Amino acid sequence: MNHPEGLPIGDGWVEAPGAAPVRFPYDGSVVGEAPVGDVGLAYLAIDAARQIAPEVAALPSHRRRAALLGARDAIAAYRHDFEQLLVLETGKPLVDCRVEVARTLVTLETAAEEVARLHGETVPLDLMPAGEGLIGYWTRRPVGAVVGITGFNYPLLLAAHKIAPALAAGCPVIVKPAPQTPLVTLWLVHLLRAFLPAAAVQVITGGADVGEALVTASGIGAVSFTGSATVGHAIARMAAPTKVVLELGSNSALIVAADADLDAAADAVVRGGFYASGQACISVQRVLVEAAVRDEFLARLVPLVEALPVGDPRLETTRVAPLIDAAAINRVRGWLADAIETGATLVTGGVFDGTALRPTILDGVRDGLHAWDEEIFGPVVCVRTVASVDDAIDTVNRSRYGLHASVFTRSLATAFAAIERLDVGGVVVNEVPGFRADNMPYGGVKDSGTGREGPRFAVEEFTTTRMAIIRPS
Repeated sequence: MNHPEGLPIGDGWVEAPGAAPVRFPYDGSVVGEAPVGDVGLAYLAIDAARQIAPEVAALPSHRRRAALLGARDAIAAYRHDFEQLLVLETGKPLVDCRVEVARTLVTLETAAEEVARLHGETVPLDLMPAGEGLIGYWTRRPVGAVVGITGFNYPLLLAAHKIAPALAAGCPVIVKPAPQTPLVTLWLVHLLRAFLPAAAVQVITGGADVGEALVTASGIGAVSFTGSATVGHAIARMAAPTKVVLELGSNSALIVAADADLDAAADAVVRGGFYASGQACISVQRVLVEAAVRDEFLARLVPLVEALPVGDPRLETTRVAPLIDAAAINRVRGWLADAIETGATLVTGGVFDGTALRPTILDGVRDGLHAWDEEIFGPVVCVRTVASVDDAIDTVNRSRYGLHASVFTRSLATAFAAIERLDVGGVVVNEVPGFRADNMPYGGVKDSGTGREGPRFAVEEFTTTRMAIIRPS
């Protein structure tokens, strides 16, 4: 990690008032020391972003596009190093960190393409008699400085989804990474600054007081947050009237219809429930299986889950690795105990190997328990038997969350019924609910958030329409 010490604030790197170790979740060893900012530095970053906003808005399209493509190429040149740093910071298996870097490259490239699509339309103002002789058109203009707050689970990709659309839109951006995983964001921003006015991209670290200073500051155009619903709702209240884009949690469901390809469905639960050690907002958490195929489905699923390699995330073969920290371990352990004590059956797993939870299946978790109602954010899948697909859809919709859901079926009628009736931001048919292409609109409904990510859609969030009305004579 060859970048200056401190935090990239304003035109340079500023000494931080504190430092904290970043630890490898697998064994607790220190990966590096991270600078820790404070409210004073947050205000310094806000002032710098506000001052440079007109300059960033005026950057010609070719400059913004070239900067994003330059950052893509720079990351690609250090691809292996980014992958290794992600493993150490997040504790995710190497295979998942490789996917994260690959998706980051796509995100930067897609955002660069969106620079060429920032355009408006003419408006026929003479639909009203008073508009005769007037020329009308609208354009999209940057909202100003953007604050992006990211989660620990995909720190490079989530930062890219804040930074790249903001720059494409002509907005300076301040990123606050999660305290557990700041190092990869610092490196990303260091590379980006080679292609832009330095203050166009800044990083500030610190606690909740720093986050509050960022989201409540006057003159901020938009706040984009990825994290828990509880924190996201608090940010929305604090930030008002500033626009907020919230990508919050979920407890994603996968429905297995009686006519489904059961092998494909079981494989999807394994792929979708345990990647990133279950620490993904659209990982499979709830599986609803029609009663007619319940036993056969479990017979296919359980051996696949028990075969998943658990352990050191640095190894090529590892598929499930440690949870991020002790707080996450204690939360998951407590929710499992509550579910089992109230009647759920532990089908497999439920045992910690050091800091890693063996892939776990619970059967019969009832409503009202955290393991079913909330986002567990660990390698745990809850199975429930339902009488019909209609019952499954109704069950999914009772959740306060609504990010992604999927259905496995051979019936077009069932597939389209799910698409029409599931109250979620994305419905996936015969694939994991965790499928996300980084150029598609991504976001949820209800407590899963507001607004959409994906460069095209985030650019729309970070711009506003400006109407031009002209009487030529």
